Amino acid sequence: MHNKEVRIPRRLVNQLLHYAQTSPDMEVCGLIGAKNGTPNHCYLVKNASATPDCRFQMDPHEQIKAMRQMRERGEELFAVFHSHPAAPAEPSAADLEQAAYPDALYLIISLNTKGVLEMRGFRINQAREVEEVALLL
Repeated sequence: MHNKEVRIPRRLVNQLLHYAQTSPDMEVCGLIGAKNGTPNHCYLVKNASATPDCRFQMDPHEQIKAMRQMRERGEELFAVFHSHPAAPAEPSAADLEQAAYPDALYLIISLNTKGVLEMRGFRINQAREVEEVALLL
């Protein structure tokens, strides 16, 4: 059973929001590694989607490299993150379709709200059921 609340260190939150802001027209994506359940590092992975303005697809080589770096640091996969330049911070149909890590948290950062960056977390199980997780930032 997963926690209903997840604490994310402020420096990681700032990094994620920065990544999203530096790419306002394209979805950014990547992984977060954790040590002993505590989020530790962000791994920005190139978005290889043919339509990066509304979908994300992690570049396979960069994703493998990020997973290797995580292992070398003794981390486990904690979260998959991506941004929505023009949509709310909730999983799209494409996000649900692509959700491949039922144990990971899915973080979505939205640039859609006027001047306010929004970040929400979700668990997506193999049946594609979505459960929101409260983020303690």
